[in-house]
Formats: sequence, C-alpha cells, structure tokens
Amino acid sequence: MSEVIQVINVYKSFGKQQVLKGVSFSVKKGELFYIIGKSGEGKSVLLKHIVGLITPDKGKILIEGQDIHAVTGVEALKVRRKIGMVFQYGALFDSMTVYDNIAFPLREHFKLSEKEIAEIVREKLALVDLEGIEHKMPSELSGGMRKRVALARALALNPGILLYDEPTTGLDPLLTEEIDNLIKDTRDKTGVTSVVVSHDIWSVIKYADRVAYLAKGRIEFVGTPKEMLETEHPMLRRFVCARLEENLMKSLFDACRARGSCTQCQQEDAM
Repeated sequence: MSEVIQVINVYKSFGKQQVLKGVSFSVKKGELFYIIGKSGEGKSVLLKHIVGLITPDKGKILIEGQDIHAVTGVEALKVRRKIGMVFQYGALFDSMTVYDNIAFPLREHFKLSEKEIAEIVREKLALVDLEGIEHKMPSELSGGMRKRVALARALALNPGILLYDEPTTGLDPLLTEEIDNLIKDTRDKTGVTSVVVSHDIWSVIKYADRVAYLAKGRIEFVGTPKEMLETEHPMLRRFVCARLEENLMKSLFDACRARGSCTQCQQEDAM
C-alpha cells in the first residue's frame, strides 16, 4: 500500500512549551491507524497539523506527496478537501438542523443545486445508519447520534482521509463499541484512510491495523496491536497495562451499575 500521509520530523512549540519534538511516521492508503498516549502529550495538536489547522515550526506533513503547509490558494483547498475531521465532541452547529450541518461544507466548497445537496445529505446519513433525522436539531440527539452526524458531515466532501479526535470520549462501553464499529465499517465501505486518536486500548487491540505511541513529544513506537502487546518498551508497557486495568475496572463498574446490585453504585446515582 502506498503512503498517503507522511509526517516528517515535525517540531511544534507554544511559547516555552515544546509539544512535538521531531515526530515522524507514515500512514498507508486505506489503513486504520491509531495514535495513543497520555493526555497532554500532543495527540490532538498532531492531528491539527495533519489537517492543516496548525503549522509546524519545523518539518513537513505530506498528503499524497504534497506538503499541506507549502501549497497556497486553490491548490491548498484541493489538498485540504482530501481530509475530513471528526472533532472530539462533534463540533456541530447548535443553531442548524442536522441537514444544514451536513450541507454546510457542500455549500461552502461547491456550487450544487439544493436537490443535489439533499441527495448527498441522505446518502451520508444512510452511511452512518441515521436515515430520516434531517430536520432534527443537535440538542435533540443522543451523544452517539451526534458523533454519527459529525461523521456524516466529515464524509460530505468524499475525503480520502478521515481524522478522528478521541471519538469515544465520554461514551459508555456499549456506545464506544458502536462508534468503533462505525469507524471500521466506514473504512471498509469507502476505503477511506483513517487516523484515530484514542485512549481506549481495547479499541486499538480490536480494530487497529497499526498503532503509534506518542510520549514526551516523540513517537516511541509504531507497529501492529500484537507487536504493541509484546513490546519491551518500558514506557509503552506501563501505559498499556495501566489503560487495560482502567478499562477493565470501568467495564466492571458499568456492569455492576447496570445490574443495580451494588449499594455503592445506587448511593452514587442518588447523589
């Protein structure tokens, strides 16, 4: 598979804080690629470099061989249209209907008739299993539905690359699995290259083709989930073990709460 994303020796500082320190890795066409690491390590900053929202102090981001930060004008628009992004909390426009949220990028970038826009909106909603909700407002949607609408909007321009920033943050285990399955199904149906920032090690183990570990501003590991679990890298081993334990405890706690058999859970619910 050819490399569609190349991150080459990227550095970024904000004031005196150096966030990225020579980050390099590549993502292959059609790959489901996860980026993991502790909170505050720069994972979201890295995604924003790839989509072109932040410019590196040093280094390059190549999208299908083009430096996204070197191109300008019409050429820059063409490159950036190749990338869709699903933000952590969806970033839907609260004052717009679902229809208008998904139609927004189409109206911004293309001169399409309203009939053509309506067809695309319906198509993208069908892709994320949300037919018939075009006229609902974001406030009427559940957390999982908002995530799906955000994905439908990101798919509106038919990007070759999709970036997901913590797509399962704040979701319970069932919704987490639902969104993870949706990400994989979308990749499988469309062939879109997918980069996912996540804290959920179970998601990485189950769904990732490859995973990168970002720590202290550097990529410390790139490999398959199997290689991640077998690694001797001390920082990565500690991170994986801690996250597995945390995920297991959360799953047990949620199961306990769902059964309603735990006095402590009932007391917390009553507070």
